[in-house]
Amino acid sequence: MLSQSILENKSKNNKKNSHFKQKFKEWFEVLPFIGLGLVLLSVFVVYPQIKNIYMAFTNYNIMPGQPSEFVGFANFMRAFHSEKFWLAFRNTVLYGVVTVPGQMAIGLIVAVLINNVIKGKNLYKVMIYIPVITSWIVVSLIFKYLFTDGKEGLINYALLKLHLISNPISWLQNTWTANFVIWVLGIWKGIGWVMVIYLAALQGIPNELYEAAEVDGANPVQTFFKIIIPLIKPTTFFILINLIIGAFGVFIQVMMITNGAPLGTTDVLLNYMYNRAFSDFEFGYASAISVIIGIVIMAITLLQKRLLKYDEFNY
Repeated sequence: MLSQSILENKSKNNKKNSHFKQKFKEWFEVLPFIGLGLVLLSVFVVYPQIKNIYMAFTNYNIMPGQPSEFVGFANFMRAFHSEKFWLAFRNTVLYGVVTVPGQMAIGLIVAVLINNVIKGKNLYKVMIYIPVITSWIVVSLIFKYLFTDGKEGLINYALLKLHLISNPISWLQNTWTANFVIWVLGIWKGIGWVMVIYLAALQGIPNELYEAAEVDGANPVQTFFKIIIPLIKPTTFFILINLIIGAFGVFIQVMMITNGAPLGTTDVLLNYMYNRAFSDFEFGYASAISVIIGIVIMAITLLQKRLLKYDEFNY
């Protein structure tokens, strides 16, 4: 019995060693293909993230050879007690609350309309997708020109000619009108991406379901809410997560259109962080803000996964 037990243990150890060798061989075979990617990932993603977290706990000094004082959670506490930080946080959240549903709703409607078009479908898709691939800097400057204060702005000129307003609107000199311009730009630029993703989902729905709904007497509105919406729920979840992450990354349009004006009331988190780092050279404080942003995005994503569960559909 003892010898049999020893033989069984030896056999198990041999199997484990054989399994380990097989796995090691597989990794060794694919290493030449993923090795460069792992090196680049480590150098340009992993190391900067670790360095950023370290900087968040210090009064970081960019001068070579100068020490950086460890301050613990002081940078985080400063952010939590800063009115400007919470103002930037509010503007970032409002940007997401306005632009995410706007992009999703308009993008879905456009996708459904294009999906039902027989002729010129590709032309419509290209026209609507062009803003997505256009430079943020270019479209931000265009929007800044469109909403220029006074009669020189194209929007003010059009509204005055249509007698919808009696005096020019100072779009970029007021907190909420300036935010409105930023929100409109965000929605307009993101519709094309949402449309493409939803189009892919719509084309995956079998025609038999539409035909069955038509036989049962369903009108287009009922088909939309009873068939299309449930079947594209996984796609909606994917789009929602990506748009929320993108909303917390709003930066270029704010910097180019208002740069926080008037008096910093249109600042968003990334714009506020950028100014603290490269205008005030407070890199430790800016790093702490970036860590807070990362934690918030992770928390929102995990919460969405818990609350917005979806079922896989088998057609």
